[in-house]
Amino acid sequence: MNIIRPSAFAALLACALLATGCDKKTAGPETPISRETKSPGELRLFCWSEYVPQTVIDKFTEETGINVYVENYASNEEMLAKLQAGGALYDLVQPSEYATEMLIKEGMLLPLNKANIPNFKNLAPEFVGMGYDPQNTHSVPFMGGSVGIVYNKERIKTPVNGFGDVFVPEHAGRIVVPDDAREIVTMALDHLGLPINEINADSLAAARTVLTDWLKLVKVYDSDSPKTALLNGDVDLGIVWSGEGALILNESDKFAWVLPREGAHLFVDNLAIPKTARNKAGAEAFINFILRPEVSILISEEFPYTNPNTEARKLLSPEQLANPASFPTKEEWARLEIFHDIGGAASDIDGVVTDLRAQ
Repeated sequence: MNIIRPSAFAALLACALLATGCDKKTAGPETPISRETKSPGELRLFCWSEYVPQTVIDKFTEETGINVYVENYASNEEMLAKLQAGGALYDLVQPSEYATEMLIKEGMLLPLNKANIPNFKNLAPEFVGMGYDPQNTHSVPFMGGSVGIVYNKERIKTPVNGFGDVFVPEHAGRIVVPDDAREIVTMALDHLGLPINEINADSLAAARTVLTDWLKLVKVYDSDSPKTALLNGDVDLGIVWSGEGALILNESDKFAWVLPREGAHLFVDNLAIPKTARNKAGAEAFINFILRPEVSILISEEFPYTNPNTEARKLLSPEQLANPASFPTKEEWARLEIFHDIGGAASDIDGVVTDLRAQ
């Protein structure tokens, strides 16, 4: 999901998100990982493209002496396929919520030793114990976000409050959407008030009816950065990842962000350790490092999604905390829902969208 959250298939907040206050504060001192106790060797990180700033990786290596080798993927499916093939050995991966759930079901992740991750305490309550890993036995949230609407206020004069307001005939050829089949079908399911994780023949048929009209209006499908078409003026409104929405709002005040009234996907990207990892201790050290407030905000500054770290939020500026795309209100949070593993129904979703786009 395209960070720019780089996904072709792409889950995050309550009042606690806003309870961090508006004053920029300084976190207490952190104890660097000792070189005497550092994990030996190297760390191989398999993660979303451009999602872990190089400054963060360099700082980790400087403190621990552990060299981090990064390989990127563009979708959860790509990551899953590579892990299932068993050829490459990674120490740490970055699956989204439904992919984490799938990896746990398949026994492909190692359980975490929480004693090695004391900074786990910094996570906001709403990010702990989520349905895909209820005890956080195998995963730790890295960053969260939602899917929402951005529109150009100078060009769109009619009210936009939900998906149904985007996909209307007068907006034909002016719309961008993520090139992500499950997100596309989820928009229709939310619009219809149908469960987004209960995919069956009836719900897919209903979604198909809606999408038959909607997708005819779309000008751009973008799996990497849907915001680009908006900022370039190629389109006037569309569906984007919340981090991209935040960047758009930071760049120009002519755009507005809307969390759809029908509801939307809440994605959570996690850190998890594959069962084939060769440096579990180093992976846990890296997870603990990421959860340090002063490190976590380095990620937020580049990728302004919803930061799951309560202590890190205290270091964000009032302007960052006030960005509606980054931090939903309590009422908006209640309309968000994570994806669960839907097994073979994922291919049925792909088939519907592929067929409609070919018409």
